[in-house]
Amino acid sequence: METTVKYVVLLTGNNRMAINEFFTYMDLNLECINTSSRYNDIVNHLKYISPDAFIYCLYGESPDDIKRFVNAERKITEKNIPIIIVGNREECEQFKKIAPTIEADFFLRPISAQKLERSIVELLEKKKSAQSVNAPARVSQAPLAQAPAAAPARKHILIVDDDSSVLKLLKGYLAERYDVATAINGKVAMKFLESKKTDLVLLDYEMPEQNGAAVLGQIRDSERTRHLPVVFLTGLTERGKIQELLALKIQGYLIKPIDMEKLSSTIRGVLG
Repeated sequence: METTVKYVVLLTGNNRMAINEFFTYMDLNLECINTSSRYNDIVNHLKYISPDAFIYCLYGESPDDIKRFVNAERKITEKNIPIIIVGNREECEQFKKIAPTIEADFFLRPISAQKLERSIVELLEKKKSAQSVNAPARVSQAPLAQAPAAAPARKHILIVDDDSSVLKLLKGYLAERYDVATAINGKVAMKFLESKKTDLVLLDYEMPEQNGAAVLGQIRDSERTRHLPVVFLTGLTERGKIQELLALKIQGYLIKPIDMEKLSSTIRGVLG
């Protein structure tokens, strides 16, 4: 299994176009999760996710919006999570003026997605290296023992869904037992599969632009992925529609809202 370490970033802010660029163009090194700017939403995400960075994409935020973020910022810094602000010069200056106590790294627009991704990764690598240097050395006084046998490699699952709340929910549930990657649409999923491997795709059937059937077709057309197991996630319940799904030769389907026990049993049935 080919593995690539990604930095998990939690995204918020009014700039929806910038946030979409993170999901679409920066997925090779950043695993993106979206949240609202509401205090409770941010805190709940921090409770279930351990992001490597919190990224605020500014676009026309009011002074009150920024002041409300100060409360959430305390929870973010308590967990020693770096804060990154992305905006034009005027927006960043306003942010600094209204919230001077927030320690953050600022990236000014306009900036290409590739340069922004590279700059964020470099920043996080520097912070990670600094933490390693400053961490106290651990001295073990226990007698030497034979190293335990290596644990079996974890199976990998790719979840594809245009609803970020579904991605968060399923990843949070599965991450304890599997390595999990997410994709917000078929384009991002196929880009992921061009260079990385997975053992199973959980694929939303009803997506804009490319629906699940179209994405499945691309998976089956590629020599690299044609034998990859695929399970559809769908809101369809009509018998005729379900028969159409099964005719696509998938490994199963799950009706939304997803029953977690059914999800677990379906995955075990496919992966063993």
